[in-house]
Amino acid sequence: MQRIGVLALQGDVSEHIAALERAMRGQGEVVEIRKPGQMEQCQGLVLPGGESTAIFRQLERSGLTEELKAAAISGKPILATCAGLVLVSKEIDGIEGDSRVKPLGLMDIKISRNAFGPQRESFEADLEIVGMERPYRAVFIRAPAISEVGSGVQVLAKVGDAVVAARQKNLLALAFHPELTDDSRVHQIFLKMLED
Repeated sequence: MQRIGVLALQGDVSEHIAALERAMRGQGEVVEIRKPGQMEQCQGLVLPGGESTAIFRQLERSGLTEELKAAAISGKPILATCAGLVLVSKEIDGIEGDSRVKPLGLMDIKISRNAFGPQRESFEADLEIVGMERPYRAVFIRAPAISEVGSGVQVLAKVGDAVVAARQKNLLALAFHPELTDDSRVHQIFLKMLED
C-alpha cells in the first residue's frame, strides 16, 4: 500500500490530504510529516502551498531540510505546489541578500515570487497541461512563476509567457493549488509517478 507524506509545517496541509485521499480512493495512506524519520517511510512527498519563509524556517528548526534533500536525490516522487515550488527551486529572483528563504536547489528552475501580484489579485485560469485532454481550472493565490528552466526540465503549462507547471525527473512543481479544486487529475499524475 502506498504511503504519501504531506509536509505539515504550515500551509494547505489538510486540503492536500483530502485531495490525495479522494484521488487514491482508499488505495493508500496519507500521513503528516512533522519530524525527522517520517519521510523515509513514505513512497512520495507533497510540499504544500503556504508562506515560503515560514515553511523554510520550520524546515530548518525541525531538522527536516537534509532529509527532504536526500529524499529528492534518491528519486522519491515529490509534488511541490506554490510555496513548495519556491522551496525546490535553484534560485529566486531578487533575493540575493535575503537569507529568510534559501531554495533547496532540487530543481533546475529560477522562480519569480508573487509573479502575479498580491493576494487580492488571486485568480483562476483554464490551463492546457501536457498530458491532459481537456483544460484544467487552476487556482492561483499570490502565486510564484518559473522564470527560467534548465535543459532537463519539462514545461507542462503556462499562463501567457509565465511557466506555471514543470517536471524534472521525480519532481512535479506547480505555481497553483490543485488541492483547492475537485479536479483530481494533477494528483493522479503525481500518483502515476509513484507507480512508475
